[in-house]
Amino acid sequence: MAEPFWIAFGDIHEDLHCLDAIPDLEQAEGVLVSGDMTNVGGRDTAVRILERIRARNAQVWALIGNMDTPEVEQVLRERGVYAHGRTVNLGRGVGLYGVGYSTPTPFNTPSEVGEEQIREWLEQSRPNLSRFDQTILLVHTPPFETATDRVGNGVPVGSRAVREFIDSFQPTLCITGHIHESRAVEVLGKTTVINPGSFGAGGYVRVALENGTLRAELLQAEPVQCAHQSQGKQSG
Repeated sequence: MAEPFWIAFGDIHEDLHCLDAIPDLEQAEGVLVSGDMTNVGGRDTAVRILERIRARNAQVWALIGNMDTPEVEQVLRERGVYAHGRTVNLGRGVGLYGVGYSTPTPFNTPSEVGEEQIREWLEQSRPNLSRFDQTILLVHTPPFETATDRVGNGVPVGSRAVREFIDSFQPTLCITGHIHESRAVEVLGKTTVINPGSFGAGGYVRVALENGTLRAELLQAEPVQCAHQSQGKQSG
């Protein structure tokens, strides 16, 4: 019997041309989306993006990122796929907890909150998440001072609250995003932190449960393949 697996990505920014370049997406236990589905998009855009993903895999758990509006959040709530502030039993002893939004940016984007709010949301997860053997923390903002939170000039801009929570709670995996140029993997104690970068560039994560332990792999949908899939849809 094949090992169960999940596919994770984020920072879609309304660009799903690489979606069909992910193999076996239909066979995944579900799809985890770490935020920024839109570019300050409204309800119609959110529905279009979500239903496009669900056409390939009906089980989706998603967050909003700083570039998503309250209308996007409402759509995720209505569709029952919103993972923000929620502990989700993924089955087989695996638990998921999500925290969307981002810490403040210089760009005054729609969904930004302070570190204390991020910290409060994270702390709420401890009682329920502690019941699982294997845990996934799905966050939009990466942990501070890691390979996953560096902007182009190398300055770390991640969340101190996320970093503190990972250091103390030690989830099995942390899947994050937000900083496109910090596509990277870093290990913090027992936690593997992965930022797949922009989905428009083809970045995604495959999370497999192997002999009771979660293993994550940073993968790349090849740009040529993505372009081919996109052209095929346009011509069809």
